[in-house]
Amino acid sequence: MKLIDLHCDTLWKLTAMDKNENLMDNHCSVSIPFMKAAETKAQFFACFTCLEDFVDAGGYEGCYRKVQEMIAYLESQTRRYPEQIALARSVEEMEKNEEAGKISAFLTVEEGGVLCSEMERLDVLYDKGIRLMTLMWNYENCIGHPNSRDRAVMSQGLKPFGVDVVRRMDELGMIVDVSHASDGTFRDILKYSKKPVVASHSNCRALLSHPRNLTDEMIRSLAENGGVAGLNFYGAFLGTGKVEDSHTAQENSRVEAMAEHVLHMIQVGGSDFPAIGTDFDGFDAQGVLEIPDVSKMERLWAALQKEGVTEGQLDKIWGGNMERVMREVLR
Repeated sequence: MKLIDLHCDTLWKLTAMDKNENLMDNHCSVSIPFMKAAETKAQFFACFTCLEDFVDAGGYEGCYRKVQEMIAYLESQTRRYPEQIALARSVEEMEKNEEAGKISAFLTVEEGGVLCSEMERLDVLYDKGIRLMTLMWNYENCIGHPNSRDRAVMSQGLKPFGVDVVRRMDELGMIVDVSHASDGTFRDILKYSKKPVVASHSNCRALLSHPRNLTDEMIRSLAENGGVAGLNFYGAFLGTGKVEDSHTAQENSRVEAMAEHVLHMIQVGGSDFPAIGTDFDGFDAQGVLEIPDVSKMERLWAALQKEGVTEGQLDKIWGGNMERVMREVLR
Protein backbone atom coordinates (compact mmCIF):
# COMPACT_ATOMS: atom_id res chain seq x y z
CA MET A 1 0.00 0.00 0.00
CA LYS A 2 1.28 3.43 -0.93
CA LEU A 3 1.41 6.18 1.69
CA ILE A 4 -1.43 8.56 2.51
CA ASP A 5 -0.27 11.24 4.96
CA LEU A 6 -3.14 13.09 6.62
CA HIS A 7 -1.23 16.19 7.67
CA CYS A 8 1.79 18.32 6.85
CA ASP A 9 2.41 22.07 7.19
CA THR A 10 4.68 22.39 4.17
CA LEU A 11 2.54 25.04 2.45
CA TRP A 12 2.74 27.25 5.52
CA LYS A 13 6.49 26.80 5.67
CA LEU A 14 7.14 27.36 1.97
CA THR A 15 4.99 30.50 1.78
CA ALA A 16 6.95 31.93 4.73
CA MET A 17 10.37 31.06 3.31
CA ASP A 18 12.60 32.37 0.57
CA LYS A 19 10.55 32.24 -2.61
CA ASN A 20 13.37 30.35 -4.35
CA GLU A 21 12.19 27.18 -2.59
CA ASN A 22 9.35 25.10 -3.96
CA LEU A 23 7.81 21.64 -3.75
CA MET A 24 10.55 20.17 -5.94
CA ASP A 25 13.57 21.69 -4.20
CA ASN A 26 13.38 22.79 -0.58
CA HIS A 27 14.74 22.35 2.94
CA CYS A 28 11.44 20.97 4.22
CA SER A 29 10.51 17.46 5.28
CA VAL A 30 8.08 17.11 2.37
CA SER A 31 9.07 17.55 -1.27
CA ILE A 32 8.24 15.86 -4.55
CA PRO A 33 11.47 13.81 -4.55
CA PHE A 34 10.91 12.77 -0.92
CA MET A 35 7.29 11.81 -1.60
CA LYS A 36 8.31 9.77 -4.63
CA ALA A 37 10.91 7.96 -2.52
CA ALA A 38 8.17 7.18 0.02
CA GLU A 39 5.77 6.02 -2.73
CA THR A 40 3.27 8.60 -1.57
CA LYS A 41 -0.18 8.12 -3.04
CA ALA A 42 -1.73 11.21 -1.44
CA GLN A 43 -0.45 14.02 0.73
CA PHE A 44 -2.90 16.20 2.65
CA PHE A 45 -1.46 19.73 2.63
CA ALA A 46 -2.74 21.95 5.45
CA CYS A 47 -3.43 25.63 4.95
CA PHE A 48 -2.44 26.47 8.52
CA THR A 49 -2.70 29.89 10.13
CA CYS A 50 -1.81 31.09 13.62
CA LEU A 51 -4.01 33.89 14.95
CA GLU A 52 -1.10 35.53 16.78
CA ASP A 53 0.66 36.11 13.46
CA PHE A 54 -2.27 38.20 12.21
CA VAL A 55 -3.04 40.43 15.20
CA ASP A 56 -2.10 43.50 13.15
CA ALA A 57 -3.52 42.14 9.89
CA GLY A 58 -7.19 41.70 10.67
CA GLY A 59 -7.04 38.69 12.98
CA TYR A 60 -8.99 35.80 11.53
CA GLU A 61 -9.78 37.90 8.45
CA GLY A 62 -6.06 38.02 7.78
CA CYS A 63 -5.87 34.29 8.40
CA TYR A 64 -8.58 33.71 5.80
CA ARG A 65 -6.60 35.71 3.23
CA LYS A 66 -3.52 33.64 4.05
CA VAL A 67 -5.47 30.44 3.43
CA GLN A 68 -6.38 31.77 -0.02
CA GLU A 69 -2.70 32.46 -0.66
CA MET A 70 -1.70 28.92 0.28
CA ILE A 71 -4.43 27.41 -1.91
CA ALA A 72 -3.17 29.48 -4.84
CA TYR A 73 0.41 28.47 -4.06
CA LEU A 74 -0.33 24.74 -4.23
CA GLU A 75 -2.28 25.25 -7.44
CA SER A 76 0.76 27.03 -8.91
CA GLN A 77 3.04 24.18 -7.86
CA THR A 78 0.84 21.59 -9.58
CA ARG A 79 0.97 23.71 -12.75
CA ARG A 80 4.75 23.97 -12.44
CA TYR A 81 5.23 20.21 -11.99
CA PRO A 82 2.25 18.71 -13.85
CA GLU A 83 3.89 15.36 -14.50
CA GLN A 84 4.74 14.84 -10.84
CA ILE A 85 1.84 16.06 -8.72
CA ALA A 86 -1.81 17.00 -9.19
CA LEU A 87 -4.65 18.31 -7.07
CA ALA A 88 -7.31 15.82 -6.02
CA ARG A 89 -10.79 16.42 -4.67
CA SER A 90 -12.10 12.86 -4.61
CA VAL A 91 -11.03 9.24 -4.49
CA GLU A 92 -11.74 9.01 -8.21
CA GLU A 93 -9.33 11.87 -8.97
CA MET A 94 -6.75 10.27 -6.68
CA GLU A 95 -7.04 7.02 -8.61
CA LYS A 96 -6.67 8.80 -11.96
CA ASN A 97 -3.58 10.58 -10.67
CA GLU A 98 -2.10 7.30 -9.51
CA GLU A 99 -2.71 5.72 -12.92
CA ALA A 100 -0.85 8.65 -14.48
CA GLY A 101 2.06 8.25 -12.06
CA LYS A 102 1.25 11.43 -10.16
CA ILE A 103 1.11 12.19 -6.43
CA SER A 104 -2.30 13.46 -5.30
CA ALA A 105 -2.35 16.69 -3.33
CA PHE A 106 -5.40 17.23 -1.12
CA LEU A 107 -6.04 20.64 0.40
CA THR A 108 -7.07 21.09 4.03
CA VAL A 109 -7.60 24.00 6.41
CA GLU A 110 -6.09 23.91 9.89
CA GLU A 111 -7.96 26.48 12.03
CA GLY A 112 -11.68 26.76 11.40
CA GLY A 113 -11.68 30.23 12.93
CA VAL A 114 -11.05 31.54 9.41
CA LEU A 115 -14.79 31.10 8.75
CA CYS A 116 -15.44 34.11 11.02
CA SER A 117 -19.00 32.86 11.69
CA GLU A 118 -19.81 33.05 7.96
CA MET A 119 -21.10 29.70 6.69
CA GLU A 120 -20.74 30.88 3.09
CA ARG A 121 -16.98 30.72 3.54
CA LEU A 122 -17.15 26.98 4.12
CA ASP A 123 -18.82 26.57 0.73
CA VAL A 124 -16.20 28.82 -0.87
CA LEU A 125 -13.39 26.75 0.61
CA TYR A 126 -15.04 23.54 -0.58
CA ASP A 127 -15.35 24.97 -4.09
CA LYS A 128 -11.63 25.83 -3.97
CA GLY A 129 -10.78 22.22 -3.21
CA ILE A 130 -10.65 22.02 0.58
CA ARG A 131 -11.64 18.48 1.55
CA LEU A 132 -10.76 18.36 5.26
CA MET A 133 -10.90 20.99 7.97
CA THR A 134 -9.26 20.89 11.39
CA LEU A 135 -11.95 22.80 13.28
CA MET A 136 -9.67 24.15 16.00
CA TRP A 137 -6.08 25.09 16.54
CA ASN A 138 -4.94 26.28 19.95
CA TYR A 139 -7.41 29.15 20.38
CA GLU A 140 -11.11 29.44 21.05
CA ASN A 141 -12.84 30.37 17.82
CA CYS A 142 -16.31 30.76 16.33
CA ILE A 143 -16.66 26.96 16.14
CA GLY A 144 -15.69 25.89 19.64
CA HIS A 145 -12.92 25.34 22.14
CA PRO A 146 -9.35 24.03 21.81
CA ASN A 147 -7.24 21.53 23.70
CA SER A 148 -5.95 23.00 26.95
CA ARG A 149 -4.36 22.11 30.26
CA ASP A 150 -7.14 24.18 31.85
CA ARG A 151 -9.87 21.69 32.79
CA ALA A 152 -12.57 24.33 32.48
CA VAL A 153 -11.58 25.04 28.86
CA MET A 154 -11.09 21.34 28.10
CA SER A 155 -14.66 20.55 29.15
CA GLN A 156 -16.27 23.12 26.84
CA GLY A 157 -17.53 22.05 23.44
CA LEU A 158 -18.95 23.25 20.15
CA LYS A 159 -20.71 26.58 19.86
CA PRO A 160 -24.04 26.75 17.99
CA PHE A 161 -22.23 27.89 14.83
CA GLY A 162 -19.85 24.96 15.26
CA VAL A 163 -22.73 22.49 15.31
CA ASP A 164 -23.96 23.99 12.03
CA VAL A 165 -20.44 23.76 10.57
CA VAL A 166 -20.17 20.06 11.37
CA ARG A 167 -23.55 19.38 9.81
CA ARG A 168 -22.69 21.42 6.70
CA MET A 169 -19.36 19.62 6.30
CA ASP A 170 -21.25 16.33 6.32
CA GLU A 171 -23.58 17.66 3.62
CA LEU A 172 -20.73 18.93 1.44
CA GLY A 173 -18.59 15.84 1.78
CA MET A 174 -15.75 17.44 3.74
CA ILE A 175 -13.88 15.44 6.39
CA VAL A 176 -14.19 16.75 9.95
CA ASP A 177 -10.91 16.73 11.88
CA VAL A 178 -10.90 16.72 15.70
CA SER A 179 -7.15 17.22 16.23
CA HIS A 180 -6.51 20.24 18.51
CA ALA A 181 -10.08 20.14 19.85
CA SER A 182 -10.97 20.16 23.53
CA ASP A 183 -12.40 16.97 24.97
CA GLY A 184 -15.82 18.63 25.07
CA THR A 185 -15.54 19.77 21.45
CA PHE A 186 -14.46 16.25 20.48
CA ARG A 187 -17.54 14.73 22.13
CA ASP A 188 -19.85 17.24 20.46
CA ILE A 189 -18.35 16.62 17.03
CA LEU A 190 -18.96 12.88 17.40
CA LYS A 191 -22.49 13.66 18.57
CA TYR A 192 -23.45 15.80 15.58
CA SER A 193 -21.48 14.32 12.69
CA LYS A 194 -23.14 11.44 10.84
CA LYS A 195 -19.93 10.59 8.93
CA PRO A 196 -16.60 9.06 9.94
CA VAL A 197 -14.45 11.68 11.69
CA VAL A 198 -10.64 11.80 11.85
CA ALA A 199 -7.94 13.02 14.20
CA SER A 200 -5.50 13.87 11.44
CA HIS A 201 -2.40 14.22 13.63
CA SER A 202 -2.94 13.01 17.21
CA ASN A 203 -1.41 10.32 19.44
CA CYS A 204 -2.38 8.39 22.59
CA ARG A 205 -2.86 10.12 25.95
CA ALA A 206 -2.42 6.82 27.80
CA LEU A 207 1.23 6.84 26.68
CA LEU A 208 1.82 10.58 27.02
CA SER A 209 -0.53 12.74 29.07
CA HIS A 210 -0.80 15.73 26.74
CA PRO A 211 -4.14 17.45 25.97
CA ARG A 212 -3.39 17.14 22.24
CA ASN A 213 -3.47 13.35 22.50
CA LEU A 214 -6.51 11.05 22.52
CA THR A 215 -7.74 9.19 25.58
CA ASP A 216 -8.61 5.52 25.20
CA GLU A 217 -12.28 6.47 25.41
CA MET A 218 -11.79 8.92 22.53
CA ILE A 219 -9.96 6.28 20.49
CA ARG A 220 -12.80 3.83 21.00
CA SER A 221 -15.41 6.47 20.10
CA LEU A 222 -13.57 7.43 16.91
CA ALA A 223 -13.11 3.80 15.94
CA GLU A 224 -16.79 3.04 16.51
CA ASN A 225 -17.59 6.08 14.34
CA GLY A 226 -15.49 4.54 11.54
CA GLY A 227 -12.81 7.20 11.88
CA VAL A 228 -9.03 7.11 12.12
CA ALA A 229 -6.15 8.88 13.86
CA GLY A 230 -2.96 9.87 12.07
CA LEU A 231 0.23 9.19 14.02
CA ASN A 232 1.93 12.51 14.81
CA PHE A 233 5.76 12.50 14.65
CA TYR A 234 6.22 15.47 17.01
CA GLY A 235 8.31 14.36 19.99
CA ALA A 236 6.22 16.39 22.44
CA PHE A 237 3.22 14.18 21.61
CA LEU A 238 5.15 10.89 21.48
CA GLY A 239 6.92 10.64 24.82
CA THR A 240 9.84 8.54 25.81
CA GLY A 241 9.67 5.19 24.13
CA LYS A 242 11.26 2.42 26.17
CA VAL A 243 14.79 3.82 26.13
CA GLU A 244 14.46 7.50 27.12
CA ASP A 245 13.93 9.35 30.35
CA SER A 246 11.31 12.05 30.72
CA HIS A 247 13.92 14.83 30.65
CA THR A 248 14.71 14.25 26.99
CA ALA A 249 11.33 12.94 25.85
CA GLN A 250 9.94 16.32 24.82
CA GLU A 251 12.82 16.94 22.43
CA ASN A 252 13.22 13.62 20.68
CA SER A 253 11.09 11.95 18.03
CA ARG A 254 12.00 8.27 18.10
CA VAL A 255 10.69 5.48 15.92
CA GLU A 256 10.35 3.23 18.96
CA ALA A 257 7.91 5.66 20.57
CA MET A 258 5.98 5.97 17.29
CA ALA A 259 5.61 2.19 17.17
CA GLU A 260 4.32 2.14 20.75
CA HIS A 261 1.57 4.61 19.89
CA VAL A 262 0.54 2.66 16.80
CA LEU A 263 0.44 -0.58 18.79
CA HIS A 264 -1.71 1.11 21.44
CA MET A 265 -4.07 2.42 18.75
CA ILE A 266 -4.45 -1.10 17.40
CA GLN A 267 -4.99 -2.54 20.88
CA VAL A 268 -7.68 -0.02 21.81
CA GLY A 269 -9.24 0.92 18.47
CA GLY A 270 -8.49 -2.09 16.28
CA SER A 271 -6.51 -2.52 13.07
CA ASP A 272 -8.91 -0.29 11.11
CA PHE A 273 -8.08 2.72 13.29
CA PRO A 274 -4.42 3.88 12.93
CA ALA A 275 -3.22 6.04 10.05
CA ILE A 276 -0.30 8.37 9.35
CA GLY A 277 -0.43 12.12 10.05
CA THR A 278 3.21 13.12 10.30
CA ASP A 279 2.78 16.85 11.05
CA PHE A 280 5.97 17.33 9.03
CA ASP A 281 7.07 20.97 8.74
CA GLY A 282 4.69 21.89 11.56
CA PHE A 283 7.13 21.52 14.43
CA ASP A 284 10.72 22.39 15.22
CA ALA A 285 12.93 19.36 15.81
CA GLN A 286 15.15 20.45 18.67
CA GLY A 287 16.37 16.97 19.49
CA VAL A 288 16.66 13.64 17.74
CA LEU A 289 14.35 13.22 14.73
CA GLU A 290 14.76 9.63 13.61
CA ILE A 291 12.46 10.13 10.61
CA PRO A 292 13.55 13.59 9.42
CA ASP A 293 11.51 13.58 6.21
CA VAL A 294 8.92 11.54 4.36
CA SER A 295 11.54 9.66 2.32
CA LYS A 296 12.61 7.78 5.48
CA MET A 297 9.19 6.29 6.24
CA GLU A 298 10.50 2.76 5.79
CA ARG A 299 12.09 3.10 9.24
CA LEU A 300 8.66 3.12 10.85
CA TRP A 301 7.46 0.26 8.63
CA ALA A 302 10.45 -1.84 9.73
CA ALA A 303 9.94 -0.99 13.41
CA LEU A 304 6.29 -2.03 13.26
CA GLN A 305 7.15 -5.26 11.46
CA LYS A 306 9.66 -5.98 14.22
CA GLU A 307 6.84 -5.58 16.76
CA GLY A 308 4.73 -8.15 14.94
CA VAL A 309 2.43 -5.87 12.94
CA THR A 310 1.37 -7.85 9.89
CA GLU A 311 1.68 -6.81 6.25
CA GLY A 312 -2.10 -6.48 6.06
CA GLN A 313 -2.21 -4.23 9.11
CA LEU A 314 0.64 -2.11 7.74
CA ASP A 315 -1.20 -1.63 4.46
CA LYS A 316 -4.19 -0.30 6.42
CA ILE A 317 -2.02 2.03 8.52
CA TRP A 318 -0.10 3.34 5.50
CA GLY A 319 -3.21 4.32 3.59
CA GLY A 320 -6.01 1.77 3.56
CA ASN A 321 -7.78 3.03 6.67
CA MET A 322 -7.80 6.64 5.49
CA GLU A 323 -8.85 5.68 1.98
CA ARG A 324 -11.88 3.93 3.47
CA VAL A 325 -12.84 7.17 5.26
CA MET A 326 -12.34 9.13 2.06
CA ARG A 327 -14.63 6.79 0.14
CA GLU A 328 -17.33 7.21 2.79
CA VAL A 329 -17.11 11.00 3.16
CA LEU A 330 -15.77 12.69 0.03
CA ARG A 331 -18.03 13.42 -2.93
